[in-house]
Amino acid sequence: MKTFPMFLKMVGRDVVIVGGGEQAAQKARLMLKTEARLILLAPVLDEELQALVDTGRAVHDTGAIGPAHFADAALVFIATGCPGLDAAVHALAKAAGAVVNVVDQPALCDALTPSIVDRDPVVVAIGTEGAAPVLARQIKTRIETMLEPRLGEFASLAGRMRDAVAQRVPREGRRAFWRWAFSETPRRMHAAGAERDAARALKDAIAGGGAPDADALGVISLVGAGPGSADLLTMRAVQRLQEADIIFYDRLVDPAVLELARRDAERVYVGKAVGACAWPQERIDAIIVAAAKQGKRVVRLKSGDPCVFGRASEELAAARAAGLTVEIVPGVTAATAAAASIGQSLTERGQTDRLVFATGTCRDGDEAPDWGRILTPGTALALYMGVRKAAEIQHSLLESGLPPESIVEIISAASTVNERHVSARIDALAETIEIEKIPSPSILLVRRPKHLADAQCAGDVPLRLSA
Repeated sequence: MKTFPMFLKMVGRDVVIVGGGEQAAQKARLMLKTEARLILLAPVLDEELQALVDTGRAVHDTGAIGPAHFADAALVFIATGCPGLDAAVHALAKAAGAVVNVVDQPALCDALTPSIVDRDPVVVAIGTEGAAPVLARQIKTRIETMLEPRLGEFASLAGRMRDAVAQRVPREGRRAFWRWAFSETPRRMHAAGAERDAARALKDAIAGGGAPDADALGVISLVGAGPGSADLLTMRAVQRLQEADIIFYDRLVDPAVLELARRDAERVYVGKAVGACAWPQERIDAIIVAAAKQGKRVVRLKSGDPCVFGRASEELAAARAAGLTVEIVPGVTAATAAAASIGQSLTERGQTDRLVFATGTCRDGDEAPDWGRILTPGTALALYMGVRKAAEIQHSLLESGLPPESIVEIISAASTVNERHVSARIDALAETIEIEKIPSPSILLVRRPKHLADAQCAGDVPLRLSA
């Protein structure tokens, strides 16, 4: 069977849905994205469908079903849940000349409902002629990651400006204008939530008679690559990778993440290992600024989240000092990925209502944090880059009065195929890391529930007091 995709105008037209259960509700949800009038034919309706009737979004007809019900319908869905009844109603609808879809019976379908990616007025439909609906949904998921949630709003904004473009931009420059609008600064601003700035950029370009000079400054995106697994990237991160002209990436970025980038994007490794300085921060700042000054779309790809121990502040300052547009695309940080991997919550109502992210390794010359003082009762502590400082961390936590039998969860390479998880008593943290050969970087998770404070007050746990 060969099908031909087509979009129908549904404003003011009737869509008849036969059935009152979940299958009928599924079709109703799809049609609610249109302005069609819904007519529900069934003796009784489930709560969801009844709510549509109660709010005036649908009409309920409980009478005997005949061809007249389908005479003027733009589309008919049959979903009674009974194959025999579905076939009988199908015959009545076809006698009235209707276009019919019978749920789970492709042979009785004139129309097949695709999986929809809806960015109204932008709509993408994916169909498999009924052969593989699960595959269609998987493709839909991939496309969802490519199209930002606000794309429809931006398309509508651009549509409202088409007349102004026709009047002010010469015909030979219009294609370049729209290419710029949908590929460069305006769409990027709108996707980041700066709708007014995007509208102003479009209006300024229209007033100027066309798209800005192609040699203008580029933009820098500080993108969080997440903890490792490529499918934990955000939709916006994928979009920036697919738009990038050049990508500067760290040593902890998984190669699978880079596979999501444009094939012709330049890739530059700027990884830094602990104790190595082949790529000092000042050099990285300089090269990403230089690339953007050439008009390139620059992605600075960092593991985890750029703003969590990712040195984003230095790169932000360098970009802004050069007068460049810079944005931050957050990522899944290692602590949340580690907790998810071991099936634990970082907080627990009534026990840990504070969550602290801290580093185990500071800049050379800086005093180490007082980790024990940070870990007050009711706190969960996530320690980044703590493997090399395990002995100091262990001492600090024990000195603060944390019971020696308290458990530290140690997770390395969270969310990747190389993930490791080891549990250790706090009084054996450094020894466990050495014996198990835990690599860096790893996340250390330790909790100090509120009930420990109660126990301390009762004298069950000895307190270590300073003079």
